[in-house]
Amino acid sequence: MRAHVIPEKCTGCELCVATCPEVFEMTDENIAREKTDEAPDAARGSCREAAEDCPAEAIEIDE
Repeated sequence: MRAHVIPEKCTGCELCVATCPEVFEMTDENIAREKTDEAPDAARGSCREAAEDCPAEAIEIDE
């Protein structure tokens, strides 16, 4: 499973980082980005939750 943040949509709310810090981090520009190419098995549920809960719909998940 791979997560991808669409930077143009990200509002910098940090919800994804709070929900799944194993996969997401914030840049110096206050935009979220993915930290890994593949979500760790243990973080897949929280990664999906971060994508579903993103208010800007800025996260895409590739299974």
